[in-house]
Amino acid sequence: MSAIVSAADTRRSRVRLLIVTMLFLVTTVNYADRATLSIAGPALSKELHLDPVAMGYVFSAFGWSYVVAQVPCGWLLDRFGSKWVYAISIIVWSIFTAMQGLVGFLSAGAAVVLLFGLRFLVGIAEAPSFPANARIVASWFPGNERGTASAFFNSGQYFATVIFAPLMGWIAHAYGWRHVFYVMGVLGIVMGIAWIKTIYEPKEHPAINEAEFDYIKQGGALVDMDAAKAGKTQDSGPSWDHIRQLLANRMMLGVYIGQYCINTLTYFFLTWFPVYLVKERGLSILQAGFVATLPALCGFIGGVLGGVISDYILRRTGSLTMARKIPIVGGMLLSMSIIACNYVDGQALVVGFMALAFFGKGIGALGWAVVSDTSPKEAGGVSGGLFNTFGNLSSITTPIIIGYILAATGSFNGALVFVGANALVAAIAYLFIVGEIKRVQLKAA
Repeated sequence: MSAIVSAADTRRSRVRLLIVTMLFLVTTVNYADRATLSIAGPALSKELHLDPVAMGYVFSAFGWSYVVAQVPCGWLLDRFGSKWVYAISIIVWSIFTAMQGLVGFLSAGAAVVLLFGLRFLVGIAEAPSFPANARIVASWFPGNERGTASAFFNSGQYFATVIFAPLMGWIAHAYGWRHVFYVMGVLGIVMGIAWIKTIYEPKEHPAINEAEFDYIKQGGALVDMDAAKAGKTQDSGPSWDHIRQLLANRMMLGVYIGQYCINTLTYFFLTWFPVYLVKERGLSILQAGFVATLPALCGFIGGVLGGVISDYILRRTGSLTMARKIPIVGGMLLSMSIIACNYVDGQALVVGFMALAFFGKGIGALGWAVVSDTSPKEAGGVSGGLFNTFGNLSSITTPIIIGYILAATGSFNGALVFVGANALVAAIAYLFIVGEIKRVQLKAA
């Protein structure tokens, strides 16, 4: 029997590995574009004379539109499918990223307004990205591989810092902060073209063979999620009643709360962390870009490891609930080590505790696997959009709250306690609110 299985495995194509690799690369560029402002921030704020509160609001501009656009973009994904909605998203957000370099040619007041506006537009353009990632994983991966696949694409957020923080730091140091936006914008447009050439649905991909298709379908992949979208009046997209049912589901509400708190760590890292290194720890912009890579690398390793651990637990126990909750709760408790940075002076210890915190955050960042596990087939995009709406409210609140903490105290100590406390709340949400993790079954209206 084992010989037969091995032979079948040998014949099975591995197109889904190409798909998840593309998701990882696009997510890496996605997060690098979000982080452009944090790398350029110290020099930009000095040139434009921005105080911490003003910078907090500029950092938050992305979050306002990103949150508001989640559910509408989820609807677009369910209505028109992931490939083309996502392709347009990548190219448009890259154009707006490149345009941010132009604000340096304006007066300070006009530059701030334009910068806020462009960050706002980037938020709208990026809104379909993660709901689309979750839909694609749900359609291409069987249940026993979904945790690893979701963790892998999600770890792109850390890899973005590993690769691009030093690069952007060097560009800002050598050529000026404007060129950070130009380079990343052009790279994103190239990535959008590569996406169009690479991504297909399982039934349409020219390289998939029957053995792989049968394997993912029998394993629970929603292979016909986007089949024949056009011209079907009955497939006009999810209804408001679907949204109401998702919001009334206790499991999903617990997941939403958890993701909000987990993303608080993400947005501290994307917005204020380089500023913390420069202003609180005395590093240069170039040094901050390189130092930020160690916590990011640990987050990347933790992110991939969290998915592997989760799928291993699932195979051993058969319990989806245990498989997802154990890494999430354990990772969030480990992330609370960020608070220890307040009690050490050496730069090596600070970076070490940050690295430990983001390693834990990476292990616990399995929310998108949970979305792929739980989203109803008929409303996968909207389910992911709601999840990302709640999760990314922290993209608004985190930079603003930290800005006010800095203005009031002149120190990052309170900010790190705030971030660590959110990690604790995320663990509590998964322990006591989420309950059993299973796919939501919507009732007919």
